[in-house]
Amino acid sequence: MIIVLRPDATKKQIDHIIEKVKKLGLKTMVSRGVERTIIGVIGEEDVLRVQPLEAFPGVEKVMSILKPYKLVSREFKPENSIVDVEGIKIGGKKIAIMAGPCSVESFEMLLEVAKKVKKAGAGILRGGAFKPRSSPYSFQGLGEKGLKFLMDVKKETGMKIVTEVMDTRDVKMVEKYADILQVGARNMQNFNLLKEVGLSKKPVLLKRGISATIKEFLMSAEYVLAAGNFNCILCERGIRTFEDATRFTLDLNAVPLIKQLTHLPVIVDPSHGTGKWDLVSPMSKAAIAAGADGLIIEVHPNPEEARSDGEQSLVPYKFDAMMKELRLIANAVGREM
Repeated sequence: MIIVLRPDATKKQIDHIIEKVKKLGLKTMVSRGVERTIIGVIGEEDVLRVQPLEAFPGVEKVMSILKPYKLVSREFKPENSIVDVEGIKIGGKKIAIMAGPCSVESFEMLLEVAKKVKKAGAGILRGGAFKPRSSPYSFQGLGEKGLKFLMDVKKETGMKIVTEVMDTRDVKMVEKYADILQVGARNMQNFNLLKEVGLSKKPVLLKRGISATIKEFLMSAEYVLAAGNFNCILCERGIRTFEDATRFTLDLNAVPLIKQLTHLPVIVDPSHGTGKWDLVSPMSKAAIAAGADGLIIEVHPNPEEARSDGEQSLVPYKFDAMMKELRLIANAVGREM
């Protein structure tokens, strides 16, 4: 349920409404838009039926949200949310670019990639210190040592850091190094992890699960927001279908559809979505044309020797060439890069 307040509602009136709702054992979330302030009410709504909320001073109307996800819905917040990552805004006119190796392998390699992708126009460095792999015998990442490499490269280049957290026990540690906490596709429905990152002050990048419906994807985001963290970025990264010519099927239908349903920013991962480096550029262009607020792309100086996902990684000079082409697409659809 949402309580839509009048444009002239005072702070005293808002506080009074929140106090009354909390006394009923319900949780409130306040969304302050350009023209209206909305109070989202979370919990068993039946107890509100005996409360004449529309009679409260400052209340314009009370509406039920029929969708199972409440806080992520456009009904709760009609305006687009913009996630500010230390000055880099995701969800506005400018398209955010995250780029870097799949795995953090060494400080030297990471620094080399960071300098090159930054020069090409990326503002956020991606790199996995903890790697969820299908095989227990595959490279699992460098752990905290890899996080320290990311921090050192940030200090030298000024790039912001996005990296994956896989376990609730590691959230506090990853928070010390990362600017964005990534929840990977395999953990999209790890509800304890979603609750834990929801308690964090750091933005969360939530990837869609490989077999998840859009409804399930948005319900997972609801966990993050319900825990108190509204700085959530959604990522379409490909889903599993009967097609086996590519690693996954990149569902670009999801981009405009999700943006109709939610106020949260949506980015696309064409590297995992295709699994082929030569498809990354065309699908990146298509993603921007479809309305994506950003891209997250794997770049490696020597994909042949990459410890993970070399087949879908761009070499730096190809990333640079792609970025030049992407600017043309962005300008054509009224965006900036």
